[in-house]
Amino acid sequence: MNKSRAKERSPLKESLLRLPGQSIDEQIQRLFNEKLLNYALVALVFFLLALVSWIQALTHSPLNPWLSSVAAILVIAYCAFRLRKTSRELKQLKLGREGERAVAEQLDVLKRQGAIIFHDVVGDGFNLDHVVLSSRGVFVVETKTRTKPVKGSPSVTFDGNTVLINGLEPERNPIAQVQANAKWLAQTLRASTGKEYHVRPVVLFPGWFVEPFPKGSSVWVLTPKALVSFIEHEPIHIKEEDLHLVAFHLARYIKAHAQDLGSR
Repeated sequence: MNKSRAKERSPLKESLLRLPGQSIDEQIQRLFNEKLLNYALVALVFFLLALVSWIQALTHSPLNPWLSSVAAILVIAYCAFRLRKTSRELKQLKLGREGERAVAEQLDVLKRQGAIIFHDVVGDGFNLDHVVLSSRGVFVVETKTRTKPVKGSPSVTFDGNTVLINGLEPERNPIAQVQANAKWLAQTLRASTGKEYHVRPVVLFPGWFVEPFPKGSSVWVLTPKALVSFIEHEPIHIKEEDLHLVAFHLARYIKAHAQDLGSR
């Protein structure tokens, strides 16, 4: 090894803030490394084993190719089943990643108006897709990207308690999830700044038509474009110095958490 290179190090001392959809990118990478590659390699090994056995049989080798062929068929069938399932998981993750990035593009509009945006804030076993800090409030944004039926006029409805996607209730309740995220962020900011900040929970459905929800709801269920308009119509109630205080403490939390994960 070149001794001069061994003495070199990265000029970046601090952990960087996270990108939109970074948690999903990490899940995609784990699926690819831990499942797709493994299943493909195992299937290839048993295929080659069966192939070699048949070659040996045709060349009058005493080895029995039938046993290795049966084993290869069973293993390859299992790996094909797992690969198909993993491919569906990857497809869903990639769809979610695209939704995260679509939301991030809309949030850039708010950023140009002075808002401060954080993406993929990681907690213990969960993450906040986006956090918007604005003079008009603090908002936790949960993105739900779902496929749509080819025909019909599918829509999302919210009655103040329950979300229905094309008339069906999702398996995981997005309202309870985003409310828990908002509560966690409010508690985290209180502990770090010593001040109380109301955090508005928001659920976004990119690409869907979202019906108007009841006025006075504590949770907003919207499209990404509608979120910009909703925030713009909120009254200004956070001072600039408080806004930067929240941004400083949240950025410090994100970087400290990244360092903790890196040291494990």
